[in-house]
Amino acid sequence: MTSTSPPAATASLPPVLWPLLFGNFVIGTGVMVVPGTLNDISASMHVSVATAGQLIAAAAAVMCVGAPLLASVVAGWDRRRLLTLSLLWYAVFLGLSALMPSFGSLLIVRVLTVVSPAIFTPQAAACVGLLVPPEQRGRAITFVFLGWSVASVLGLPIGALIGGTLGWRAAFAVVAVLSLVSAAWVWRAMPDGIKPPALSRAAWGEALRSPALMLCVAVTLLYSAGQFVLFSYFAPYFKVMLAITPLQLSLLFAWFGAFGLLGNILMSRRIDRMGAPSAVMWGVGAMALSLVLWPLGTNLVLVALVLIPWALGCFSSNSAQQARLVGIAPALASGSIALNSSAMYAGQALGAGSGGWLIAHDGMGSLHWFALAGLVASMAMSWWATRQRPHVSLSPAA
Repeated sequence: MTSTSPPAATASLPPVLWPLLFGNFVIGTGVMVVPGTLNDISASMHVSVATAGQLIAAAAAVMCVGAPLLASVVAGWDRRRLLTLSLLWYAVFLGLSALMPSFGSLLIVRVLTVVSPAIFTPQAAACVGLLVPPEQRGRAITFVFLGWSVASVLGLPIGALIGGTLGWRAAFAVVAVLSLVSAAWVWRAMPDGIKPPALSRAAWGEALRSPALMLCVAVTLLYSAGQFVLFSYFAPYFKVMLAITPLQLSLLFAWFGAFGLLGNILMSRRIDRMGAPSAVMWGVGAMALSLVLWPLGTNLVLVALVLIPWALGCFSSNSAQQARLVGIAPALASGSIALNSSAMYAGQALGAGSGGWLIAHDGMGSLHWFALAGLVASMAMSWWATRQRPHVSLSPAA
């Protein structure tokens, strides 16, 4: 059928989705700008790398708690105004971040900044169903989330390059300008009156009581924590271990992001054939393989090769997890995916905090082993989740 071919399907999507994709690109770039500029933040603020890394942990904790809580607060807001205001908020606080004179003040402003990611990404996804016909909904959501993958390919390495050459303040300022552009585009393109219905309290309770759903959410928590023990500190790690330059670091991030995008594409083509649980296991297993091979990365070329499995599994695992959650309980998908996003951010906070503690205690060289432990635990949890009885919704109307 013609409608199932990817080029035709993408071409038929409404233009309003492009500003939402770009908004996710800006949001993702702003979230990842700290890992890319961690070396310069540490040096200019006169704090240790472990201390600077708490910017990642604190922001992730706010996004973890904020995403579901703010979803309830803004449930009745018009999405044109909500998404535009969230991007303006992002621009203002990213700009303020670039002006902060001390690490303490930067930490406070950073916590306020990430209120925007906690709102924009889930609310952009929630309103897609009201912008496209039902038969295009899956493709449209995937299209909008592509912005985060593009941020990993372009935004993260560009931010690392700007931070390494002009300083972290310049990198933050560039993302602030992009946020203003994105806000203007969303305001012009989005129609008025888009207000998705909120998930009921009964549906939230049902999702939380489902062992199958909650074990899958725990899978995300564990593999996110495992990854971010090391990923949060790529910049200082490679500077210490390989004396990497800012240009080399940005190219390495671009390499990682390119394979991450490729992994997402491959996953989207094979997940129906493999089944979502198997796809998750393959994705997390690929990341674990990189960490098993990590000691072989004694130079930049070898590190780039070792990173390929990790990159292939990094973004594709979360895509497969979302498909898995929807498959377990379609009626509870909006709640389970929101909880999955919170688990991802909680894992980032836990991983970044743990990695910072290890670095502060001279454990830089052992970060990959702790990361591997998190991924192995995630695979065991995923296996356990597959053995649970399928979820049967008690309140389909919810």
